[in-house]
Amino acid sequence: MDQKKVIVIGCTHAGTAFITTAKRLYKDNVKIITYERNDTVSFLSCGIALHVGGVVKDPMKLFYSSPKVLSDLGAEMKMRHEVIDVDLEQKYVRVKNLETGEIFEDNYDTLVVTSGSWPIIPRVPGNDLRGILLSKNFYHAQDIVRYSKDAKTIVIVGAGYIGVELAEAFRKNGKDVVLIDIADRVLAKYLDKEFTDVLEQELTKEGIKLVLNEKVERFEGENGRVKKVITNKSEIQADLVILATGFRPNTELFNGKLKTLENGALIVDEYLRTSNPDVFAAGDCAAVWYTPTESYEYIPLATNAVRMGTLIAYNLFKNRLKYKGTQGTSGVKVFSYNVATSGLNELLAREKGIQYEVIYAIENNRPEFMPDYEPVHVKILYRKDDKRIIGGQVMSKADVTESANTLSLAIANKMTIYDLAFADFFFQPYFNKPWNFLNTVALKAIERDSLV
Repeated sequence: MDQKKVIVIGCTHAGTAFITTAKRLYKDNVKIITYERNDTVSFLSCGIALHVGGVVKDPMKLFYSSPKVLSDLGAEMKMRHEVIDVDLEQKYVRVKNLETGEIFEDNYDTLVVTSGSWPIIPRVPGNDLRGILLSKNFYHAQDIVRYSKDAKTIVIVGAGYIGVELAEAFRKNGKDVVLIDIADRVLAKYLDKEFTDVLEQELTKEGIKLVLNEKVERFEGENGRVKKVITNKSEIQADLVILATGFRPNTELFNGKLKTLENGALIVDEYLRTSNPDVFAAGDCAAVWYTPTESYEYIPLATNAVRMGTLIAYNLFKNRLKYKGTQGTSGVKVFSYNVATSGLNELLAREKGIQYEVIYAIENNRPEFMPDYEPVHVKILYRKDDKRIIGGQVMSKADVTESANTLSLAIANKMTIYDLAFADFFFQPYFNKPWNFLNTVALKAIERDSLV
């Protein structure tokens, strides 16, 4: 096997997974040079709210690797280096050393693009005021902790996972918290109304002010520091603002050079090659094959990134393992509620024009003869024509979130509502009932629709 020279652009989750796997598989048969514009790798940004809330005291524990660890494996880690241009025909990159300003070129046999994503910043007046922060990397986490110490009122723009988690963390720290979103519900992209109604009551009960169905039009400040958030309907005082309005892929280098989605996410084939066979892509910079709709979508999740980065390593020399796609399975804790989802919700199903049926029910997680048990909210979406499951949501004060992984497998393997109704799950009174709540809800769909 001839040695292959690989250049990796960016190194968070997908890049780290690729390097560790490739070096384990091929050792000296692959020369890896990584260009990363930060001085850290592998930061778990999903842990920022845990750090802010004091659950994770030491933010350094949110790193699961380091430049030294990857260097010890044999990769050349060029930290604080930014790739500023790529020539796909001549197969070289142009790189800037951010410490010295030096610009140089480096050639490759294979390019692995794991450049990640960046927060979307609302293009409104005042967005450059001090005290308006992002929530993405290690340095953002440090800024959030430092700025929030003296802040009384904190406004979070965006009621997705990050926004809701930060709202809870700040509230537990005794802050006045306002959560703003342009949608009329929190977590609207992830959950249906039966679930968000309950979670909004929980957030409100815990003292978080919800400002929904309002669009931020500008920020106002004094002496260069933010003091107000102005929406199309209201004015909100703010000592600190956190922007949590989503992410965009870092793919400007490849504009007009590789096939992308409309937002710039790189489209990859089943072996994770882009439209150029010598260029792979993985993680937040890439589109994923979304199995419920059988289409390419942008779903930036760390779970997708590590799987994709690992698969690139296996496919580096030849096509060995296919990427099967994702169901976008995810979860969140909102005060006392544990929530998880996989596949489509009703909003997304309608957007895709899918004809679907839905079953929603509340079941107890354990037998009623047990000293305690909790209601479980369950909702399952399935296609009208072939009854194939395309989505599911679960929520409870008990931790039943692993059932979303079961739903993920059901979607991936094209199981029907019949299959789920009679699927074999274990029973033990400490954990569940003779009929698992997923069985029970699916059975109700069969009974309701007279499917037998």
